Amino acid sequence: MNSRRRQKQIERIGVLTAGGDCPGLNAVIRAVVKSAIAVHGWDVIGIKDGFEGLITDNPRSTIPLTLHSVHGILARGGTILGAASRTNPFLYTKRLKGDRILIDVTPRVMERIDELGLNAIVVIGGDGTMRIARELHDMGAPLVGVPKTIDNDVDGTEYSFGFDTAVNIATEAIDRLRTTAESHHRVMIVEVMGRKAGWIALHAGVGGGADVVLIPEQPFDVTVVRERLERCFEDVQHSAIIVVAEGARPKDGQEIYRAGIAGQETPRLGGIGFYLAERLMAEQESLPEDAGYEIRATVLGHVQRGGTPSGADRVLATRFGAAAVRLIAEGRTGRMVALRGEYLTDLPLSRVARMPRTVPLDSDIVQTARELGISLG
Repeated sequence: MNSRRRQKQIERIGVLTAGGDCPGLNAVIRAVVKSAIAVHGWDVIGIKDGFEGLITDNPRSTIPLTLHSVHGILARGGTILGAASRTNPFLYTKRLKGDRILIDVTPRVMERIDELGLNAIVVIGGDGTMRIARELHDMGAPLVGVPKTIDNDVDGTEYSFGFDTAVNIATEAIDRLRTTAESHHRVMIVEVMGRKAGWIALHAGVGGGADVVLIPEQPFDVTVVRERLERCFEDVQHSAIIVVAEGARPKDGQEIYRAGIAGQETPRLGGIGFYLAERLMAEQESLPEDAGYEIRATVLGHVQRGGTPSGADRVLATRFGAAAVRLIAEGRTGRMVALRGEYLTDLPLSRVARMPRTVPLDSDIVQTARELGISLG
């Protein structure tokens, strides 16, 4: 069966955004809708709140997407479809007599796909979403994946949209914090996102001229960090910038988790910036009063996720969305679009999301950071 005949069989496709939000999601939605309608004449259905829209019977869980409905959304942050970062159809949380239980609702998902008359669905998400998409495709769901993450840690693609914007935001924050660090002769610690991969910390650290960059791939020695800071205060700058990914950890300890919030069951990484500040302050206690330095920590948090996507992220997201539609037109579901060098490609979902894409310690950017005098702890 050739691709032209497959294309005639397609009448309606869906699109959903799962996982956390990130800049560029609306650009993908727009590209999917415009290319599906203008090139192929298909109907497009927006599925609300990630996989939740394929589970609930609420009629508002889906919306028709038209050229009019995606007009003007290219530059908007977030997602017009909503996102649900904790919805897993294989482990769906349901309340039963006051208790929370986990159930498999994938049969309902398969039913909903048939009820909605969807010939294929574009699933936009990170590594966890791609794992779910792979398993649903194995059950027969016609899915195509589009990788998104500010962490840039989806396996199989060199870059994912959202990353460039997050790096720009973190770099600007470093620039702003440097002026106050220099004015008050302080150490400024900037905690950025990056649970298992240190791409944001490393790129922002190099781009912002940091003195120390701490990433999950390289456990750090607090003493080594302190020694680097001492050299910073011995030269003309009399200040220092440390960029630390939320998943970074000391060699003599474990990952740092922030204090829990009532009703929040899953512990979340965070707080490494304040932890590091306390450790460094403790190492100064034996020094003369005039020999130490002040330390301040700033956590960027979800600021990195929000706002207008950069031009690079808009272009990449648009390319991904159009490529996903081309895969559907060719009858090639069960695949994820990806960027390799300057070119788009695709690979089977079965080869995606086995492990997060982490920073190779022998990569050129790590080598560059070290050659510039940036300590990795």
